[in-house]
Amino acid sequence: MGIVKSSGVTSKVIGQERTRHLPEDRFFDPDPTQRRMAMELYESVAHLPIISPHSHVDPRLFADEKTSFGTPADLLIIPDHYVFRMLYSRGIPLEKLGIPRRDGGPIEKDHHKIWQIFVDHFYLFRGTPTGVWLTDELSSVFGVDEKLTGQNAQSIYDQIEAKIKLPEFQPRALFQRFNIEVMCTTDAATDPLTHHQTIRKLGWGGKIRPTFRPDALLHLLTPVWSNHVKALSKTSGITVTSFKQFIRALEERRAFFKSMGAVATDQASETAYTSELSSSELSAIFKRALKGRANAEDAKRFNGHMIMEFARMSIDDGLVMQLHVGSIRDHNDFIYHRFGSNMGADIPCQSEFTHNLRPLLNKYGMDSRFTLILFSLDESTYSRELAPLAGHYPAVILGPPWWFHDSSNGMKRYFDRVIETAGLHNTAGFNDDTRAFPSIPARHDLWRRASANWIAGLVVRGIVDREDAEEMILDMAYRLAKRVYKIP
Repeated sequence: MGIVKSSGVTSKVIGQERTRHLPEDRFFDPDPTQRRMAMELYESVAHLPIISPHSHVDPRLFADEKTSFGTPADLLIIPDHYVFRMLYSRGIPLEKLGIPRRDGGPIEKDHHKIWQIFVDHFYLFRGTPTGVWLTDELSSVFGVDEKLTGQNAQSIYDQIEAKIKLPEFQPRALFQRFNIEVMCTTDAATDPLTHHQTIRKLGWGGKIRPTFRPDALLHLLTPVWSNHVKALSKTSGITVTSFKQFIRALEERRAFFKSMGAVATDQASETAYTSELSSSELSAIFKRALKGRANAEDAKRFNGHMIMEFARMSIDDGLVMQLHVGSIRDHNDFIYHRFGSNMGADIPCQSEFTHNLRPLLNKYGMDSRFTLILFSLDESTYSRELAPLAGHYPAVILGPPWWFHDSSNGMKRYFDRVIETAGLHNTAGFNDDTRAFPSIPARHDLWRRASANWIAGLVVRGIVDREDAEEMILDMAYRLAKRVYKIP
């Protein structure tokens, strides 16, 4: 038996197999004093319940006992744009990965073949957060201790497939095993929340809450916008033919979401632009949109006003407002037209907050009833704009590093650029923002390790003492998310 060390992960070669063991002190600083302190801080929070206030996990998994994860490819590859975007970047067509086409065209149906492609290219994920999450969940959730290779791909596929058929690996059982205290899904404003209603009736103990997401109703230039307005009319019971009715219908839907346990809303916008329009301007824009005659300027001004409207609604109903800024959606036209949205082709862009948010913050930023959690894909805004805004306006809270920056390095950059200006208590803790349910423990574990390591660095440099450090790690791992999202 030989010992092989690679990328800080110890592997033992037994025969032709290589077993992988994740170091207990992974992600910690090499300085021995900081490393010991980080380990002690991490161990104090490692087993705390998970607060998952913003995820994209399908609630159907928990509503129907007959709903399963499917195959290993269904679970880990086909729905996860973090995975297939990397494979696509190296020339692998999405059809070969089983991604459904809009036109119903041919795709790979053999999930063993899809899995083989994934494993043969697993080296692409070295040093990436996706590789970290996958390695962690394969080991800690499914007991896969062999390093993935082309030779063992099918045996590991069979091992995972056998596991996910067992009762203890069904979604509800894993929810309990993962020690998730509460998980908030993300649901369209027009969603009747049928699955959430079923979950509530089941009484199995898992706390799963909806989150109100109105994006489809705000993008005036999409070809199907009028269809979303019709769906809003149906689900709200208010026939929407004017802007006033549109607002009333949205308020009704928010009230329903809140009655189903929602604590927050979620809105994505390419920019943080806000502006308040007059009633006559809004009426004219809305009428043009209903007739399919809205233009780009209409769309920009309408979206900017609706961010203001949703802030006003949050003050009225108490729902926390999340605003995700800085992604150009569906950048790859070919992928969008063939496969649709959310296919790994969303690309970050430069953002500006100070001027764009000024109308909103001057009107609502001082109101104690309002909580606005800001997320950005433009890291250059952290210290220049976001931290100063959060460090001044009572309503502003900074969300954790998001999407492309949800990584060990991304978290460290965030801590370094945000905390000393905004203060820890003007941040929202962590949310995993994932569709990949089995990766939730791995993502929260990484955040807790990165937080512990960063705080340990403050201790060894004499910036905070041990008592303060112990309070800070509790806040970052658990208490901040629960408080900011008003989770009882």
